[in-house]
Amino acid sequence: MKITFLGTGTSQGVPMIASNHPVCLSKDSKDKRLRSSVLVSWDDNVFVVDCGPDFRQQMLREHVQHINGVLFTHEHADHTAGFDDLRPFSYQLGEVPVFLNERTFKSLEQRFSYVFDVKDRYPGAPKVAVNIVDKDPFDLNGLTVVPIEVLHGRLPVTCYRFQDFAYLTDVKHVSKEEKQKLKGLKVLVINALRIEEHPTHFNLQEALDFVSELAPEVAYFTHISHKLGFHAEVERTLPKNVHLAYDGLRIEV
Repeated sequence: MKITFLGTGTSQGVPMIASNHPVCLSKDSKDKRLRSSVLVSWDDNVFVVDCGPDFRQQMLREHVQHINGVLFTHEHADHTAGFDDLRPFSYQLGEVPVFLNERTFKSLEQRFSYVFDVKDRYPGAPKVAVNIVDKDPFDLNGLTVVPIEVLHGRLPVTCYRFQDFAYLTDVKHVSKEEKQKLKGLKVLVINALRIEEHPTHFNLQEALDFVSELAPEVAYFTHISHKLGFHAEVERTLPKNVHLAYDGLRIEV
């Protein structure tokens, strides 16, 4: 299984850190962070987790020629605003399979009504095949995917485990029951927003504690705000098996 980090950033925070050096103007390409998303591929299957406002740019940058579907974590715009840009993939597939919880579906149905309106559907809109996800594992073209429900403040978010790889974003709390689904991972991706505490996201120390508790072979941090700091500086402070992800990073699991 191959994982490509399409984006590792967030809309949270301002483009400055405490030392007053703007991360957004860094010459290090690893500090250039589009909104968080990953591409998961195996055999001939290509699935995207979340498509935020940078989705089109990410697809062009990675030369993605086709996808088999999209898994959504939750309804916030930095994870869903690229929904309309599924159009070219819809032209290929007829309908793009999307996997999401009921709450996220209701939000998209309202915000992108021209996609879902059966009676007055805009002819150029993307066509999607909706698959509602609950807590039960489901089949994804022969691969069993395990949904992981976490809390983003008080908002339920659906994260996903693909075999020995798990992708969790916008996490502030994970129940004991859901943590059991994350045992024995080779690769864990988890959000680490900034140094300071935040009401709805793990900060750096909370993310490190979570990794220590679950003990995956390796962990990558994503959903990084400017307030976390420069990639090279933060990377030097992390344990050997923990890394900051960056846009365009490719790993195999």
